[in-house]
Amino acid sequence: MKQQLSSPAVKKAAKTYRIAVIPGDGTGPEVIEQGRRVIDAAFSKNDIQMDWHLYDLGGERYLKTGETLPDSVLKELREMDAIYLGAIGHPDVKPGILEQGILLRLRFELDQYINLRPVKLYPGVWTPLKDKGPEQIDFVVVRENTEGLYAGVGGFLRKGTKEEVALQTSVNTRHGVERCVRFAFDCTRKRPRKKLTLCGKTNVLTFAHDLWQRTFNEVATEYPDVQTDYTHVDACCMWMVKNPEWFDVIVTDNMFGDIITDLGAMIQGGMGIAAGGNLNPSGVSMFEPIGGSAPKYTGKNVINPLAAICAGAMMLEHLGQPSVAQAIEQAVMKVTGTKLKSLAAGKMGYSTTEVADLVIEELG
Repeated sequence: MKQQLSSPAVKKAAKTYRIAVIPGDGTGPEVIEQGRRVIDAAFSKNDIQMDWHLYDLGGERYLKTGETLPDSVLKELREMDAIYLGAIGHPDVKPGILEQGILLRLRFELDQYINLRPVKLYPGVWTPLKDKGPEQIDFVVVRENTEGLYAGVGGFLRKGTKEEVALQTSVNTRHGVERCVRFAFDCTRKRPRKKLTLCGKTNVLTFAHDLWQRTFNEVATEYPDVQTDYTHVDACCMWMVKNPEWFDVIVTDNMFGDIITDLGAMIQGGMGIAAGGNLNPSGVSMFEPIGGSAPKYTGKNVINPLAAICAGAMMLEHLGQPSVAQAIEQAVMKVTGTKLKSLAAGKMGYSTTEVADLVIEELG
């Protein structure tokens, strides 16, 4: 079921963005509501209109109807300017059903082939890394998002017997790898340091990651202004902890990207501040807080909304509103640096709603 949500009236809006809102499960609706409030406040003095369209995809809908992502809804999502996602995950739904039926299907059907994850430590935010601060933790992970082990190629032989065989194949195409690598080089070129690291496992995955290495090296010749290097994924995890300042942009495959971005979330202060985007640079992209649905906090007004707010800022930058996105990020940084006691749910010193209020106040 779709419901259209209204934003504060904007007289003679010069630009209107049609945004699909998927609040999802657990605390997802709570944080997305606060993210919408911040975005609407950021545009309150501009001639920009956010046209919000609500979709009830998630665990509750699945339990009532057996539907995950109907074809009719997918057709409507293709016509949106972006998707703003809360969280998908319900304790009464078997793991994998919602993730594959909604999240992975959206990524694959909408060809969101880039997962973009800023890893940035904000002022006032605690990190488990000793003697590291915001000046040492500021990099981006570019993860290939539609191939690799997540392509779903594989199967069982003699399932349920003592001779059972399970196969899961990592799919890596030149097309998929090259467009991811090119995006990473373009992303790196826009940053001050201009350093791009390829993360792989060429000494063991001698076919798939040979393709990644060769493609990376060939594309690098077109970007002489970008410094490049390579690290095995296990070493990458080690150096992210020991010397995170070594990294500027990291490009990697789907599985390794999934792993190192969670590590990145921890060193930037936890899931309460981590945001990401699933991008189709020429199509419909989706933005979300990285943390899960956190059902134990549902309805208590204690969950941290900053990751959802930061995801909203990423969405605005992607839509061509970088100044508004930067204003939101600066407001978040002021709040983390001067207001919050912690990023943890129930320990912030403020409620979910009040944290959003603080960000709105900083926006002026």
